[in-house]
Amino acid sequence: MKRVLITRPEPGATETAARLSERGFFPVVAPVLSIVGETLRAPGHVAATLLTSRNAVAACPPSLYSLPVFAVGSATTRQAAQAGFKRVHNADGDAEALAKLVADTMSPTDGALFLPTGQGQGRAIASALRQHGFRVVRRVAYRTVRSALLPAMAATDLRTGMLSAAMFFSGETSRHFVRLIEAAGLADSVRDVDAVSISEAAAVPLRSLPWRCIGVAAKPNQDAMLVLLT
Repeated sequence: MKRVLITRPEPGATETAARLSERGFFPVVAPVLSIVGETLRAPGHVAATLLTSRNAVAACPPSLYSLPVFAVGSATTRQAAQAGFKRVHNADGDAEALAKLVADTMSPTDGALFLPTGQGQGRAIASALRQHGFRVVRRVAYRTVRSALLPAMAATDLRTGMLSAAMFFSGETSRHFVRLIEAAGLADSVRDVDAVSISEAAAVPLRSLPWRCIGVAAKPNQDAMLVLLT
């Protein structure tokens, strides 16, 4: 049974593990980041909410649920609907696709756009929409905490050559994984491991390591990543 390393933080790591198990893989859950959520208040005169990550959903106050919400992809769309949002639009892509969907659907005269996002994230989409005349209110909905060391299970599997592949869901995760694996002196241990990246941006940091190959998902979602493992 092929062992696949999951580097994404919870709660997504457990979901990915379940999907891998269904497909006959052995998931190795070893997040290198953890998520710390914030509690937000909705700004006044909001016309819609923009979600670039499922991690931002929990921070959204219920007062926003009756307003339109624009989600970057299917996983975030499902999370928003489960939380209670009634009018969910799925961009089914990346931040660029999300910005286009909003610009094509909304008007700057409708009101402000609320963008709860990760610390240090969301600047590009906010800038793109502001260029279209929208007022974007960006707030920190969650922060990421970096692991000080490579998770023990990941280190053991790398040292013993047990891993077949590793999955990377963000550029931040990829960058920190590279730091940790180099600090552990295990950079050469990925020579027989395939890296599976959700996007080109997430793949860039991985290219400093000698992977057997680096696959980039055709679309920035988990389903497209899983295709690369089969």
